[in-house]
Amino acid sequence: MCAEEPEDTEKLGFGEEGIEEPAEFPLGQMERVCENTTSADFRQIKLSNFIPVIRSGDWSDIGGRQYMEDAHVCIPDLAKNFGFPSLKNEAVSFYGVFDGHGGKDAAHFVRDNLPRVIVEDSDFPLQLEKVVRRSFMQIDCQFAETCSHHRALSSGTTALTAMIFGRSLLVANAGDCRAVLSRCGTAIEMSMDHRPCSLTEKLRIESLGGYVDDGYLNGLLGVTRALGDWHLEGMKEVGEPGGPLSAEPELKMITLTKDDEFLIIGSDGIWDVFSNQNSVDFARRRLQEHNDVKLCCKEIVEEAIRRGATDNLTAVLVSFHLEAPPQIKVDRPGRVARSISADGLNSLRILLGRQ
Repeated sequence: MCAEEPEDTEKLGFGEEGIEEPAEFPLGQMERVCENTTSADFRQIKLSNFIPVIRSGDWSDIGGRQYMEDAHVCIPDLAKNFGFPSLKNEAVSFYGVFDGHGGKDAAHFVRDNLPRVIVEDSDFPLQLEKVVRRSFMQIDCQFAETCSHHRALSSGTTALTAMIFGRSLLVANAGDCRAVLSRCGTAIEMSMDHRPCSLTEKLRIESLGGYVDDGYLNGLLGVTRALGDWHLEGMKEVGEPGGPLSAEPELKMITLTKDDEFLIIGSDGIWDVFSNQNSVDFARRRLQEHNDVKLCCKEIVEEAIRRGATDNLTAVLVSFHLEAPPQIKVDRPGRVARSISADGLNSLRILLGRQ
Protein backbone atom coordinates (compact mmCIF):
# COMPACT_ATOMS: atom_id res chain seq x y z
CA MET A 1 0.00 0.00 0.00
CA CYS A 2 1.20 3.45 -0.83
CA ALA A 3 1.71 5.89 2.02
CA GLU A 4 -0.44 8.98 2.26
CA GLU A 5 0.48 11.77 -0.13
CA PRO A 6 2.27 14.62 1.67
CA GLU A 7 0.67 18.01 2.02
CA ASP A 8 0.89 20.13 -1.14
CA THR A 9 4.11 22.12 -1.08
CA GLU A 10 5.60 23.97 -4.06
CA LYS A 11 6.69 23.61 -7.64
CA LEU A 12 9.34 22.06 -10.13
CA GLY A 13 10.54 21.21 -14.18
CA PHE A 14 12.54 18.64 -17.03
CA GLY A 15 14.12 17.34 -21.27
CA GLU A 16 14.69 14.30 -23.86
CA GLU A 17 12.30 11.37 -23.63
CA GLY A 18 12.92 7.68 -24.26
CA ILE A 19 11.25 4.41 -23.30
CA GLU A 20 13.03 1.15 -22.58
CA GLU A 21 11.58 -2.12 -21.39
CA PRO A 22 14.28 -4.12 -19.62
CA ALA A 23 13.71 -7.85 -19.51
CA GLU A 24 13.74 -9.78 -16.28
CA PHE A 25 17.23 -10.34 -14.89
CA PRO A 26 18.18 -13.19 -12.55
CA LEU A 27 18.53 -11.56 -9.19
CA GLY A 28 21.51 -13.33 -7.62
CA GLN A 29 24.10 -10.94 -6.35
CA MET A 30 22.84 -7.97 -8.35
CA GLU A 31 19.78 -7.06 -6.32
CA ARG A 32 19.63 -6.01 -2.74
CA VAL A 33 16.72 -4.67 -0.73
CA CYS A 34 17.75 -1.75 1.47
CA GLU A 35 14.75 -1.73 3.76
CA ASN A 36 13.13 -4.33 6.00
CA THR A 37 9.48 -5.14 5.46
CA THR A 38 7.04 -6.83 7.75
CA SER A 39 6.43 -9.69 5.34
CA ALA A 40 9.19 -11.34 3.32
CA ASP A 41 6.61 -13.26 1.28
CA PHE A 42 4.72 -10.09 0.37
CA ARG A 43 7.96 -8.41 -0.62
CA GLN A 44 8.88 -11.31 -2.88
CA ILE A 45 5.51 -11.14 -4.63
CA LYS A 46 6.01 -7.43 -5.25
CA LEU A 47 9.47 -8.02 -6.68
CA SER A 48 8.62 -10.96 -8.92
CA ASN A 49 5.59 -9.22 -10.44
CA PHE A 50 7.24 -5.89 -11.21
CA ILE A 51 9.26 -5.10 -14.30
CA PRO A 52 10.18 -1.40 -14.60
CA VAL A 53 9.38 0.35 -17.88
CA ILE A 54 11.97 3.11 -18.17
CA ARG A 55 11.21 6.60 -19.48
CA SER A 56 13.70 9.42 -19.09
CA GLY A 57 13.78 13.16 -19.59
CA ASP A 58 16.35 15.90 -19.06
CA TRP A 59 16.68 19.68 -19.12
CA SER A 60 19.46 22.21 -18.45
CA ASP A 61 19.73 25.97 -18.17
CA ILE A 62 22.66 28.32 -17.62
CA GLY A 63 20.74 29.95 -14.76
CA GLY A 64 22.30 33.10 -13.40
CA ARG A 65 25.86 32.21 -14.44
CA GLN A 66 27.88 33.57 -17.36
CA TYR A 67 29.02 30.09 -18.41
CA MET A 68 27.42 26.66 -18.52
CA GLU A 69 29.58 24.19 -16.61
CA ASP A 70 27.00 21.44 -16.05
CA ALA A 71 26.86 18.36 -18.27
CA HIS A 72 24.58 15.33 -18.28
CA VAL A 73 23.92 12.13 -20.18
CA CYS A 74 21.02 9.68 -20.66
CA ILE A 75 21.85 6.31 -22.27
CA PRO A 76 19.03 3.74 -22.59
CA ASP A 77 21.36 0.82 -23.44
CA LEU A 78 24.94 1.28 -22.25
CA ALA A 79 26.47 -1.70 -24.05
CA LYS A 80 24.74 -1.00 -27.36
CA ASN A 81 25.70 2.68 -27.21
CA PHE A 82 29.42 1.77 -27.31
CA GLY A 83 29.14 -0.98 -29.90
CA PHE A 84 29.22 -3.93 -27.51
CA PRO A 85 26.76 -6.79 -27.92
CA SER A 86 23.77 -6.29 -25.66
CA LEU A 87 23.21 -8.82 -22.94
CA LYS A 88 20.45 -11.33 -23.64
CA ASN A 89 17.40 -9.11 -23.99
CA GLU A 90 18.83 -7.07 -21.15
CA ALA A 91 19.70 -3.38 -21.14
CA VAL A 92 21.75 -1.51 -18.58
CA SER A 93 20.59 2.10 -18.69
CA PHE A 94 22.86 4.90 -17.53
CA TYR A 95 22.07 8.45 -16.38
CA GLY A 96 24.51 11.03 -15.09
CA VAL A 97 24.73 14.66 -13.99
CA PHE A 98 28.14 16.34 -13.78
CA ASP A 99 28.43 19.79 -12.19
CA GLY A 100 31.69 21.40 -13.24
CA HIS A 101 33.66 24.12 -11.46
CA GLY A 102 36.63 26.12 -12.68
CA GLY A 103 35.52 25.45 -16.25
CA LYS A 104 33.51 22.90 -18.21
CA ASP A 105 36.33 20.59 -19.31
CA ALA A 106 36.27 18.12 -16.41
CA ALA A 107 32.48 17.76 -16.58
CA HIS A 108 32.58 17.13 -20.33
CA PHE A 109 35.51 14.72 -20.04
CA VAL A 110 33.73 12.62 -17.41
CA ARG A 111 30.43 12.70 -19.30
CA ASP A 112 32.10 11.55 -22.52
CA ASN A 113 34.37 8.89 -21.03
CA LEU A 114 32.97 7.46 -17.79
CA PRO A 115 30.20 5.39 -19.46
CA ARG A 116 32.73 3.84 -21.85
CA VAL A 117 35.15 2.98 -19.03
CA ILE A 118 32.32 1.26 -17.14
CA VAL A 119 31.15 -0.86 -20.06
CA GLU A 120 34.72 -1.86 -21.00
CA ASP A 121 35.46 -3.21 -17.51
CA SER A 122 35.80 -6.99 -17.52
CA ASP A 123 33.48 -7.30 -14.52
CA PHE A 124 30.64 -5.39 -16.21
CA PRO A 125 27.76 -5.90 -15.52
CA LEU A 126 27.76 -8.72 -12.97
CA GLN A 127 29.83 -6.83 -10.37
CA LEU A 128 28.37 -3.43 -11.03
CA GLU A 129 29.22 -1.81 -7.70
CA LYS A 130 32.89 -2.74 -7.97
CA VAL A 131 32.96 -1.64 -11.62
CA VAL A 132 31.43 1.78 -10.95
CA ARG A 133 33.69 2.57 -8.00
CA ARG A 134 36.77 1.52 -9.96
CA SER A 135 35.67 3.47 -13.05
CA PHE A 136 35.23 6.74 -11.13
CA MET A 137 38.81 6.47 -9.87
CA GLN A 138 40.14 5.43 -13.28
CA ILE A 139 38.51 8.29 -15.16
CA ASP A 140 39.85 10.73 -12.57
CA CYS A 141 43.39 9.54 -13.28
CA GLN A 142 42.80 9.72 -17.02
CA PHE A 143 41.77 13.35 -16.68
CA ALA A 144 44.94 14.01 -14.69
CA GLU A 145 46.98 12.72 -17.62
CA THR A 146 45.01 14.92 -20.00
CA CYS A 147 45.63 17.97 -17.81
CA SER A 148 49.36 17.24 -17.64
CA HIS A 149 49.47 17.82 -21.41
CA HIS A 150 46.90 20.61 -21.55
CA ARG A 151 47.14 22.81 -18.47
CA ALA A 152 44.30 25.00 -19.73
CA LEU A 153 41.89 22.11 -19.17
CA SER A 154 42.44 22.13 -15.42
CA SER A 155 39.06 22.10 -13.71
CA GLY A 156 36.91 19.82 -11.59
CA THR A 157 33.45 18.29 -11.50
CA THR A 158 31.10 16.53 -9.16
CA ALA A 159 29.46 13.41 -10.54
CA LEU A 160 26.28 11.50 -9.82
CA THR A 161 25.26 8.48 -11.87
CA ALA A 162 22.28 6.14 -11.77
CA MET A 163 22.24 2.75 -13.46
CA ILE A 164 19.27 0.43 -13.88
CA PHE A 165 19.76 -3.26 -14.61
CA GLY A 166 16.62 -5.35 -14.43
CA ARG A 167 15.06 -4.30 -11.13
CA SER A 168 18.31 -3.05 -9.60
CA LEU A 169 18.94 0.67 -9.20
CA LEU A 170 22.52 1.69 -8.39
CA VAL A 171 23.31 5.32 -7.55
CA ALA A 172 26.92 6.50 -7.29
CA ASN A 173 27.78 9.97 -6.03
CA ALA A 174 30.92 12.06 -5.61
CA GLY A 175 30.03 15.65 -4.75
CA ASP A 176 26.85 17.60 -4.16
CA CYS A 177 24.56 16.61 -6.99
CA ARG A 178 21.65 14.67 -5.55
CA ALA A 179 19.30 11.81 -6.43
CA VAL A 180 15.84 11.51 -4.86
CA LEU A 181 13.46 8.58 -5.35
CA SER A 182 9.68 8.92 -5.19
CA ARG A 183 8.14 5.92 -3.45
CA CYS A 184 4.35 6.27 -3.33
CA GLY A 185 4.88 10.03 -3.18
CA THR A 186 7.39 9.92 -0.32
CA ALA A 187 10.90 11.26 -1.03
CA ILE A 188 13.73 8.78 -0.45
CA GLU A 189 17.23 10.30 -0.55
CA MET A 190 19.50 8.12 -2.66
CA SER A 191 22.72 10.11 -2.16
CA MET A 192 24.51 12.21 0.43
CA ASP A 193 25.89 15.67 -0.32
CA HIS A 194 29.67 15.70 0.06
CA ARG A 195 30.32 19.11 1.56
CA PRO A 196 32.77 20.32 4.22
CA CYS A 197 29.88 20.88 6.64
CA SER A 198 29.27 17.11 6.76
CA LEU A 199 30.75 15.70 9.97
CA THR A 200 31.70 12.37 8.39
CA GLU A 201 33.43 14.15 5.52
CA LYS A 202 35.19 16.56 7.88
CA LEU A 203 36.57 13.65 9.91
CA ARG A 204 37.72 11.89 6.73
CA ILE A 205 39.43 15.05 5.48
CA GLU A 206 41.25 15.68 8.76
CA SER A 207 42.41 12.06 8.95
CA LEU A 208 44.09 12.54 5.56
CA GLY A 209 45.90 15.76 6.42
CA GLY A 210 43.31 18.21 5.09
CA TYR A 211 41.26 20.82 6.91
CA VAL A 212 38.05 22.82 6.65
CA ASP A 213 38.38 26.58 6.66
CA ASP A 214 35.26 28.77 6.70
CA GLY A 215 33.22 25.97 5.12
CA TYR A 216 35.72 25.18 2.36
CA LEU A 217 37.99 22.17 1.87
CA ASN A 218 41.53 23.43 2.49
CA GLY A 219 40.01 26.89 2.15
CA LEU A 220 39.50 26.33 -1.59
CA LEU A 221 36.60 24.03 -2.51
CA GLY A 222 32.96 23.89 -1.46
CA VAL A 223 32.79 20.12 -2.04
CA THR A 224 34.82 17.29 -0.52
CA ARG A 225 34.53 14.77 -3.35
CA ALA A 226 35.06 15.55 -7.01
CA LEU A 227 36.85 14.37 -10.12
CA GLY A 228 39.60 16.54 -11.52
CA ASP A 229 40.97 19.60 -9.67
CA TRP A 230 44.48 18.22 -10.18
CA HIS A 231 45.84 21.76 -10.40
CA LEU A 232 45.02 22.40 -6.73
CA GLU A 233 48.00 21.59 -4.51
CA GLY A 234 47.62 19.35 -1.49
CA MET A 235 44.31 17.81 -2.59
CA LYS A 236 45.39 14.49 -4.14
CA GLU A 237 48.27 12.84 -5.96
CA VAL A 238 48.16 10.63 -9.05
CA GLY A 239 48.70 7.01 -8.09
CA GLU A 240 48.46 7.75 -4.37
CA PRO A 241 45.49 6.37 -2.41
CA GLY A 242 43.49 8.77 -0.33
CA GLY A 243 43.69 12.54 -0.11
CA PRO A 244 41.48 15.29 1.29
CA LEU A 245 39.67 15.57 -2.06
CA SER A 246 38.38 12.16 -3.08
CA ALA A 247 37.00 10.91 -6.39
CA GLU A 248 35.68 7.73 -4.77
CA PRO A 249 31.89 7.62 -4.98
CA GLU A 250 29.48 6.54 -2.31
CA LEU A 251 27.12 3.88 -3.63
CA LYS A 252 23.54 2.96 -2.84
CA MET A 253 21.73 0.03 -4.44
CA ILE A 254 18.09 -0.93 -4.05
CA THR A 255 15.68 -3.34 -5.69
CA LEU A 256 12.83 -1.48 -7.37
CA THR A 257 9.22 -2.41 -6.62
CA LYS A 258 5.95 -1.18 -8.10
CA ASP A 259 5.81 1.46 -5.34
CA ASP A 260 8.90 3.19 -6.78
CA GLU A 261 7.61 5.85 -9.19
CA PHE A 262 10.56 7.87 -10.47
CA LEU A 263 14.05 9.16 -9.70
CA ILE A 264 15.04 12.83 -9.85
CA ILE A 265 18.73 13.65 -10.39
CA GLY A 266 19.71 17.30 -10.09
CA SER A 267 22.76 19.51 -9.89
CA ASP A 268 23.14 21.40 -6.63
CA GLY A 269 21.45 24.50 -8.07
CA ILE A 270 18.16 22.60 -8.09
CA TRP A 271 18.50 21.60 -4.45
CA ASP A 272 19.32 25.14 -3.39
CA VAL A 273 15.62 25.94 -3.89
CA PHE A 274 13.89 22.54 -3.63
CA SER A 275 13.74 20.22 -0.66
CA ASN A 276 13.65 16.50 -1.41
CA GLN A 277 9.95 16.14 -0.62
CA ASN A 278 9.10 19.37 -2.39
CA SER A 279 10.73 18.13 -5.61
CA VAL A 280 8.77 14.88 -5.46
CA ASP A 281 5.49 16.71 -4.78
CA PHE A 282 6.10 19.08 -7.67
CA ALA A 283 7.09 16.35 -10.14
CA ARG A 284 4.13 14.14 -9.21
CA ARG A 285 1.69 16.99 -9.81
CA ARG A 286 3.20 17.80 -13.17
CA LEU A 287 3.28 14.16 -14.30
CA GLN A 288 -0.34 13.75 -13.21
CA GLU A 289 -1.20 16.74 -15.42
CA HIS A 290 0.60 15.69 -18.62
CA ASN A 291 2.75 12.55 -17.95
CA ASP A 292 5.58 14.02 -20.05
CA VAL A 293 8.95 13.40 -18.37
CA LYS A 294 10.80 15.84 -20.64
CA LEU A 295 8.35 18.62 -19.98
CA CYS A 296 8.45 17.85 -16.26
CA CYS A 297 12.22 18.37 -16.22
CA LYS A 298 11.84 21.67 -18.04
CA GLU A 299 9.25 22.79 -15.49
CA ILE A 300 11.54 21.86 -12.59
CA VAL A 301 14.34 24.00 -14.00
CA GLU A 302 12.03 26.90 -14.81
CA GLU A 303 10.53 26.79 -11.33
CA ALA A 304 14.03 26.80 -9.80
CA ILE A 305 14.80 29.97 -11.78
CA ARG A 306 11.49 31.53 -10.68
CA ARG A 307 12.45 30.82 -7.07
CA GLY A 308 15.73 32.69 -7.48
CA ALA A 309 18.28 29.95 -8.23
CA THR A 310 21.49 31.55 -9.50
CA ASP A 311 23.60 28.48 -10.33
CA ASN A 312 23.68 26.35 -13.49
CA LEU A 313 20.67 24.05 -13.42
CA THR A 314 20.33 20.47 -14.64
CA ALA A 315 17.53 18.01 -13.93
CA VAL A 316 17.09 14.42 -15.11
CA LEU A 317 13.97 12.39 -14.34
CA VAL A 318 13.78 8.62 -14.78
CA SER A 319 10.28 7.12 -14.53
CA PHE A 320 9.76 3.42 -13.83
CA HIS A 321 6.18 3.27 -15.17
CA LEU A 322 4.32 4.18 -18.37
CA GLU A 323 1.45 5.56 -16.33
CA ALA A 324 1.52 8.82 -14.39
CA PRO A 325 1.86 8.54 -10.59
CA PRO A 326 -1.55 7.77 -9.10
CA GLN A 327 -3.55 10.18 -7.03
CA ILE A 328 -3.27 9.15 -3.39
CA LYS A 329 -6.21 9.89 -1.15
CA VAL A 330 -5.28 11.62 2.06
CA ASP A 331 -7.56 10.68 4.92
CA ARG A 332 -8.62 13.88 6.61
CA PRO A 333 -9.73 13.69 10.23
CA GLY A 334 -13.51 13.83 10.48
CA ARG A 335 -15.39 16.59 12.23
CA VAL A 336 -15.40 16.32 15.98
CA ALA A 337 -18.74 16.85 17.70
CA ARG A 338 -18.47 19.68 20.18
CA SER A 339 -20.85 20.84 22.91
CA ILE A 340 -21.19 23.90 25.07
CA SER A 341 -21.97 23.96 28.77
CA ALA A 342 -25.14 25.51 30.17
CA ASP A 343 -23.09 28.32 31.72
CA GLY A 344 -21.35 28.94 28.44
CA LEU A 345 -24.63 28.99 26.54
CA ASN A 346 -26.09 31.50 29.01
CA SER A 347 -23.01 33.74 28.66
CA LEU A 348 -23.33 33.57 24.88
CA ARG A 349 -27.03 34.60 25.05
CA ILE A 350 -26.17 37.57 27.26
CA LEU A 351 -23.37 38.62 24.89
CA LEU A 352 -25.59 38.35 21.83
CA GLY A 353 -28.40 40.20 23.61
CA ARG A 354 -26.14 43.19 24.10
CA GLN A 355 -25.46 43.54 20.39
